[in-house]
Amino acid sequence: MFRSLGLFNYRVWFIGALISNIGGWMQSTAQDWVVLTELTNNDATAMGVTMALQFGPPLVLVSFTGWVADHFDRRKLLMCTQTALGLLAITVGVLLLTHVMTLPLMWMFAGMFGIANAFDSPARQAFVSDVVSRQNAANAVALNSASFNTARLIGPAVGGIMIVLVGTGWMFIINAATFIAMLVALSMMRKDELEPRVKATDATRLADGFRYVARRKDLLVLFVMVFLIGAFGMNFPIFASTMALEFGRNADGYGALSSMLAIGSLAGALMAARRERARIRVVIVATGGFGIASIVSSFMPEYWMYALIVILVGFTTVSMLTTANGYVQTTTDPQLRGRVLALYMAVIMGSTPIGAPIVGWVATAFGPRTAIQVGGVAGLLACVIGAVWLVTSGRLHRSETNRFTFTLDETRPIQVVEPKIPEEFSDEIAQTTPIALPVDHDVDDAVDAAAGADRRAERP
Repeated sequence: MFRSLGLFNYRVWFIGALISNIGGWMQSTAQDWVVLTELTNNDATAMGVTMALQFGPPLVLVSFTGWVADHFDRRKLLMCTQTALGLLAITVGVLLLTHVMTLPLMWMFAGMFGIANAFDSPARQAFVSDVVSRQNAANAVALNSASFNTARLIGPAVGGIMIVLVGTGWMFIINAATFIAMLVALSMMRKDELEPRVKATDATRLADGFRYVARRKDLLVLFVMVFLIGAFGMNFPIFASTMALEFGRNADGYGALSSMLAIGSLAGALMAARRERARIRVVIVATGGFGIASIVSSFMPEYWMYALIVILVGFTTVSMLTTANGYVQTTTDPQLRGRVLALYMAVIMGSTPIGAPIVGWVATAFGPRTAIQVGGVAGLLACVIGAVWLVTSGRLHRSETNRFTFTLDETRPIQVVEPKIPEEFSDEIAQTTPIALPVDHDVDDAVDAAAGADRRAERP
């Protein structure tokens, strides 16, 4: 489960990310509470706009940020983005402490945070493949999620208490200090132990990432499912803060709900780390579980009952996201990995500007319980879409030994174009190999040709 931690570079990365993420969750808790209770009078719509501005840039800049992640040194790029995020956090903290922060100013800084994160996220996701080998990629992604959700467990709880004790401004200052841990970790890494990168060639263009995903039906379905959950189901700051007010709780109650969500998230991440490879069917099941858990939570009459169901919501959410991330990482052509991951992150983070204002308005107009139910329905719809694709893809067959059971074919390894730098890849790592798709060829023809060659080879 923890095999990636045996590597020095990944161990340093893991510790630095954990410290930085704790500060990030403390800041996130403070920002949501400031907008909801200090800059507005419990206006969930204003919080939705803040989230939209913060998560919109990854969607708008997706092509350029993915290209940057593929063509520049990701370690140095991360040092720049982490420094920028730290400076922004200091500025917001000072404005809050001097009592000059306004809602328009907070919206402006939310957009600036979003721009910095638009460059940081794809580089950070792709950098995992630079730190560990392909064999350990899925495990490293899952452990990254465990680190993130451990911070999610600690950060909001500590942040909620600290807001009551010292105020929201200091949360931004503390977060700025935690970025130092990430910068130190990046500086300490042994460069000679980083994995050799498959450099993107001059022939690869920004649009190649879009073309690649467009020709991978499994990735298209995955992106649609993640979009639905990201847009309408993963607005946890809105759900947790408004439900805390619904039950008559303050910032500490909001922080506690976020930590309960993180307990389930951490369990989901650790379970994902045990799996040898990421499978898309796990994503389908997890989205259905998310939809059911969300709807059930919306009917809970007591704070503690809602908090308990939130654990299951967190578990299903991270099971879906970690598996989806690992599937994308391990099945994408290395030359296009940065751009495809940028698209993936744009779907997750960029869906928020679409869904958060809508969910915020629903919470304000009809109550937080109705807003949570909207997210639950989106999860069930995502599950149905994935299940329909799975059935119609031809992978599901009736068992030859038992007529009442079915078997599921895994995706066969397909190599359409040999990469310039050979890389080892086997079924034991993932069930789908990286597919390098030439711009001027039809991938279906290449797949049919490969299948025909296999059939000829099987003849006596």
